Amino acid sequence: MHPVSRDRIDQAAERIGSRMRYTPTVSAGSDLFGHHDVVCKLELLQHTGSFKPRGAMNRALIETIPAAGLTAASGGNHGLAVAWSARELGVPAEVFVPEVSPATKVDALRALGATVHVAGALYDDALAACRLRQAETGALDIHAYDHLDTIAGAGTLARELEEQVGTIDVVLVSLGGGGLSSGVAAWFADTDTQVVTVEPEHSQCFAAAHAAREPVDVPVSGRAADSLGAKRIGTTNWHVLTAAGASPVTVTDQAIADAQHQFWKHLRLIVEPGGAAAAAALMSGAFAPQPDQRVAVIVCGANADPAKIAAGE
Repeated sequence: MHPVSRDRIDQAAERIGSRMRYTPTVSAGSDLFGHHDVVCKLELLQHTGSFKPRGAMNRALIETIPAAGLTAASGGNHGLAVAWSARELGVPAEVFVPEVSPATKVDALRALGATVHVAGALYDDALAACRLRQAETGALDIHAYDHLDTIAGAGTLARELEEQVGTIDVVLVSLGGGGLSSGVAAWFADTDTQVVTVEPEHSQCFAAAHAAREPVDVPVSGRAADSLGAKRIGTTNWHVLTAAGASPVTVTDQAIADAQHQFWKHLRLIVEPGGAAAAAALMSGAFAPQPDQRVAVIVCGANADPAKIAAGE
């Protein structure tokens, strides 16, 4: 039995329903990848600029929300999703972010009405502070990735993708702590679709776990540390990914920056580093599909400074 079934993802899709945007796909093989049959799932057009509301809202709708509302630790995108979910449901939100979180994300959190705390250098520091605070307030802690309901919510993206484009041979998906990737892997488990996770070379918790055959701690730094900077793969995510046979690939920071620039140049899309990592694997040759394979690339985040991307920074 897989930890997250298709039935569970179907139920999540019904639960979050019209609250989510049905994000589009675009064929971009020749322009971006030099491979004729590539489709991009533009999840960066989801509410708050990332896939994260799918899991956050699914979890919030399942649980009884206490008077203290919702709380979360986040590099930015998950916090935005929790703050947005709280606003939609009419409850308060308290979000803990690390120092690496971009100002654009912190400002957006406050604009959504969340109480924001900057706590520590990296995500794990923010998570520790969040847990201490949650013990005091009793708020519902919505973990960024390591929860079955969060994973099932993220899996609705893969369900949508299959509805839109039909059979896919390979899906490339960025991996931070494993929320989105395990949701995608859960949906495509026991099918012929290969799920390839993509991590930055300086933040590769799944690649390290895959090599060690168990979750291990890894150092975190680099261009995408705010969204792909988990020190350790989530325990539940590890079980889902390994049960589904997902395989890891890593990319350089330069490849991510190049992918961001290409998205702007050819599609006029502002894509954050974590959102561009999956595409970077294909563009850089870190992953090379067979000529006859149909490939899907999940573009999962838009929260970046447009001026920097347009300038190629």
